[in-house]
Amino acid sequence: MCSVNVDGSAAAVLASERKAKQLGLKRAVRVKASVLTSDPWTDRDLVMPDVNTCTRLAAKKAYEMAGIGPEDLSLVELHDCFATAEILHYENLGLCKDGEAGRMIDQGQTALGGKIPVNVSGGLLSKGHPLGATGIANIYEVSTHLRGEAGKRQVPNARLGLTHVIGLGSACAVHVLEKVA
Repeated sequence: MCSVNVDGSAAAVLASERKAKQLGLKRAVRVKASVLTSDPWTDRDLVMPDVNTCTRLAAKKAYEMAGIGPEDLSLVELHDCFATAEILHYENLGLCKDGEAGRMIDQGQTALGGKIPVNVSGGLLSKGHPLGATGIANIYEVSTHLRGEAGKRQVPNARLGLTHVIGLGSACAVHVLEKVA
């Protein structure tokens, strides 16, 4: 239940809203929030990265920056390098209260068509984990849904999506992306 590390690369093209309009870009997606956090120092076992605190801090800052809450999201692509990581991060990202992640799965809330679809791409467990490219892959996936181009895995009426990636060490990036009208 661990994703396979694979080779891969990724790139994203960023432009100001003015430049995107000037170039006539029709597939643009707005970045509502972009946050990078690292482990705060605490007196703990320094061999064990604190992915929970790191993710919770990044999510809180991203929601504040975007002016939204987790209930406003249409979909999430999160870092599920292990099967347990996806469940752990439902709570860390505020998608549910602590202790309720299992219930979310049992009720189908995170499935396509559920309350908050998570990793409808299949996540890292299905596509592999190209270490340096994983974050951009998550951004690409959410952008594809916001553009209405995700085919059979399309989240209907996707308007706001969140991406999450964590690097052991620990650093966490959370982005909130918005469909451009």
